[in-house]
Amino acid sequence: MKETAIFYGSTTGNCESIARRIAEALGVDSSSVYSASELDADKLGKYDNILLGSSTWGSGDLQDEWYDAVDILKSADLAGKTVAVFGCGDSNGFSTTFCDAMSALYDAAKGAGATMVGEVSTDGYTFDESTSVVDGKFVGLALDEDNESDLTDARISAWIDSIKPML
Repeated sequence: MKETAIFYGSTTGNCESIARRIAEALGVDSSSVYSASELDADKLGKYDNILLGSSTWGSGDLQDEWYDAVDILKSADLAGKTVAVFGCGDSNGFSTTFCDAMSALYDAAKGAGATMVGEVSTDGYTFDESTSVVDGKFVGLALDEDNESDLTDARISAWIDSIKPML
């Protein structure tokens, strides 16, 4: 596997925990797992594979650490890089904006020229709407640590199995 970095935005610790679990499952060294507040052009340039994660807040907003970082992401040259996104949301309390933040990360990376991987079927999820669903699939790995934490390990494992050959 090529050099891989994981950037996450986390307020309560759920998304950070997910990022670290994904890193461990992929064999990514902890020194390559960063808060989104640490994202910069030099770090993006250093890695061939980039995983981006955010929890969703309010009415589908990115986690706060992403506000400056997403602008850096949008202005980066990600051509030749492989990017996958993951997100945490609350499918019960916010069922109409479930994991919406993933779509902002996906759109920013894709717009910067990245090759996007890691879409996930919506089968088995309970929610009403999400901007992160395109053609019946999530643009990345959607997780709900508040209501469906019992499904997280299996969802992470299946997602990693699907993206690992492309990393």
